[in-house]
Amino acid sequence: MRYQELVDVYEALSSTTKRLEKTDILAEYFKKVDDETLPIVTLLALGKVFPFYSEDEMGIGDKLVMKAIGKVVGVNDDEVENQVRDQGDVGAAAEKLYSKKSQTTFFSQPLSIKFVFNNLKKLATISGNNSTNKKISIILELLSSASATEAKYITRTITEELRIGVGEGIIRDAISQAFNIDKSITERAYMLTNDLGLVSKVAKEYGKEGLEKLSLTPGKPVKPMLAQLSPGISESIIEMGEALCETKYDGIRMQVHKNGNDITIFTRRLENITKAIPEIVEEIKNAFPDEDYIAEGEVIATRNGKPLSFQNILHRVRRKYNIEEAIESVPLKVYLYDLLYFKKPMLDEPIKIRRKILEDIVDTSSENVNLSEKVFVTEDNIDDAKNLFEKSLSEGHEGIMIKDVKEPYIPGIRGKKMLKFKAEPETLDVVVVGGTHGIGKRGDFIGSYMVALRDEDNQLKTVAHVATGLDDETLEKLTKKMEEYKISEKGTKIIVKPKIILEIAYSEIVKSPEYEAGYSLRFPVVKRIRDDKGIDDIDTVERLVSMYQG
Repeated sequence: MRYQELVDVYEALSSTTKRLEKTDILAEYFKKVDDETLPIVTLLALGKVFPFYSEDEMGIGDKLVMKAIGKVVGVNDDEVENQVRDQGDVGAAAEKLYSKKSQTTFFSQPLSIKFVFNNLKKLATISGNNSTNKKISIILELLSSASATEAKYITRTITEELRIGVGEGIIRDAISQAFNIDKSITERAYMLTNDLGLVSKVAKEYGKEGLEKLSLTPGKPVKPMLAQLSPGISESIIEMGEALCETKYDGIRMQVHKNGNDITIFTRRLENITKAIPEIVEEIKNAFPDEDYIAEGEVIATRNGKPLSFQNILHRVRRKYNIEEAIESVPLKVYLYDLLYFKKPMLDEPIKIRRKILEDIVDTSSENVNLSEKVFVTEDNIDDAKNLFEKSLSEGHEGIMIKDVKEPYIPGIRGKKMLKFKAEPETLDVVVVGGTHGIGKRGDFIGSYMVALRDEDNQLKTVAHVATGLDDETLEKLTKKMEEYKISEKGTKIIVKPKIILEIAYSEIVKSPEYEAGYSLRFPVVKRIRDDKGIDDIDTVERLVSMYQG
């Protein structure tokens, strides 16, 4: 199939902000796509070449793409940069500059979807000497044969900024609509496999029955079950009847997979961090039986037996070099708390049983592999939960988790069956979309940050400016990131790609016509940069409204 056909779909999707219209457009297109190409276009519709959990990445920055555009259209780098600044993104700049294209590639064939996809995948395999020139050569091969609109979306795919307003939810709904399958079945299949390409292929070939057969596979991460805020320890336990209460650790959530001889560790964002924490891989290997499994837990940084701040563990898992040095300076400890697979899928078993099997099979003789501290609580012994909460805080942890003992594991869902209770007030995860330069001694920094939430159509809606809670070191780090992700700048104002995630606290939610969300936050304070989260993890306008309404 021709790439231009997919580009036409991109253009149609860009022309509307309505979720239902986007779903209709994609569903009609999915019906027409052949079986072999369908998984590919499903990925490409998300602006991806590799699944979220893949270690592979194209690793191409804007500068390299701009250089390739300049070579194809016959203009210098400065003119490309000026056009990017004027248009707001590399793709729109490429489309504009193609009107000046003076070179014609003779005997070129129309680009096919498979050709574009396979060439983009090649970019991830190139490294070593002369890798930059080799990557430019592949990009040039694509761009030289591309139309103006094809060039727009090829460059946007390379820079991972497709800008068509399509997320996982719309793709999932489009698959359901295209092949007449209930959304709940499609959603569960996706949550279990984390592979929309596979889901689309199975849906088309085998329908509802095929999707229902999809299950967990060790080695492929599953969307984590998510927690809501508990209104209070007693209230939550009484509502559940019986609860498993366990310490909430301030670390990085990890999902450990053993498939054959391979152990892989993913974060809650499904990033593969196996290579960053080799000592933990070894510890876990020794702690479990030699069977395939998927376990969940938290990895924290420690010193002298005490937990270190979240930023310490974040720096560890982000480390790509001098790992041995990091092992010595930032020791890690694991607390396991759930078992999703052991010889077979266990999602449908209640947490009480999953926890029991986990305790039976894990060897905790190493001080670095532990089970989360827990108590089973009913209305009759609520004080045990309160005592665990106080003990957790005294040891430097965040609070407790409260889980309904009767409930199965529900991937990707935030519900009332798993709750968190913390000493600090609830916070929001937001994405930075712009900022304003500081004044006075902070004139070299971006001093104020415009932040946004997601609405039901997956559009970003501004909700507040935040300027407090940032020391000079953090401001310097954020300012560098803002420059890296800059789309445009006018006067003191800067607009950026939605890449930077902040966790913010606030005193109150108020209605406000000033912001696109229709609400704002009083006295917002940055708690921390959430490098462990991405755009799909930020909070929603819906959640904000529900919190406002109480």
